[in-house]
Amino acid sequence: MRRSRLLLLAVPAALLLAACTSNGGTTAAPSATPTACSATTVKSGVLTIGTDKPAYPPYFVDDNPTNGKGFESAVAYAVAKQIGYPATKVRWVTVPFNNSYAPGKKAFDFDINQISITPERAKAVTFSDGYYTVNQAVIALKTSSIASAKSIADLKSARLGAQVGTTQLSFIDDTINPSTQPRVYNDTAAATAALKAKQIDGLVVDLPTAYYITAAELDGSKIVGQFKAQDGPNAEKFGLLLQKGNTLASCLNTALEALKSSGQLQQIQDKWLAGVDAPYFTE
Repeated sequence: MRRSRLLLLAVPAALLLAACTSNGGTTAAPSATPTACSATTVKSGVLTIGTDKPAYPPYFVDDNPTNGKGFESAVAYAVAKQIGYPATKVRWVTVPFNNSYAPGKKAFDFDINQISITPERAKAVTFSDGYYTVNQAVIALKTSSIASAKSIADLKSARLGAQVGTTQLSFIDDTINPSTQPRVYNDTAAATAALKAKQIDGLVVDLPTAYYITAAELDGSKIVGQFKAQDGPNAEKFGLLLQKGNTLASCLNTALEALKSSGQLQQIQDKWLAGVDAPYFTE
């Protein structure tokens, strides 16, 4: 979820194409009919959205959430427009990932930052419905001992790493259950550096992040595989995060449902997460 910066020229063609057809481009997503929302916002007449910094592709572009480029930036602006806030009425604030779901008063109306909806987090904050179903993946150097792993069993002896505070850590413990405790890093940039230095055999991240790291950030690396997402209510999903009890959540859910029904949410996903694929691990 956290990645070191790299020139956009290094991003593969699918992401470059997406960048070329962003807000000012020729490809426009279908528009859902806006719905009014009467919920109070942190700042009257303005919708305040939080995310972490740096903000990386494919979720954001040029470390700039305000430009509408990247999957989550585009989703945020589509949701904002849907509830009556045009881009001119949206402001962004920086919120560190781990702080977003901590208890207490929030300085934002909602946060969008690849935050998985979990029962534990939901004790302290309120989530919208999911806007993206998450598949976890493993990346490794092509020379790694797990580079050719085909099954979860092939990963049991691996030294794996993940970012602190993310669902990847619990995923490693609960799904992979390796013989060695996973190593924990402050952000994905630090974890990627550890992978490059061969301090770990593999790094567990969400699939779009895996695609970006291997395609644009870490030479000689590959996506070893992805894990099949759970179906139904047990599926891991990213959600918009709000202060506990914030009634804006119902407006966001209505907006997301309209964006799904119109096909606009899927088109945003197809545009910015194009080419994100990998083989599945077997049991």
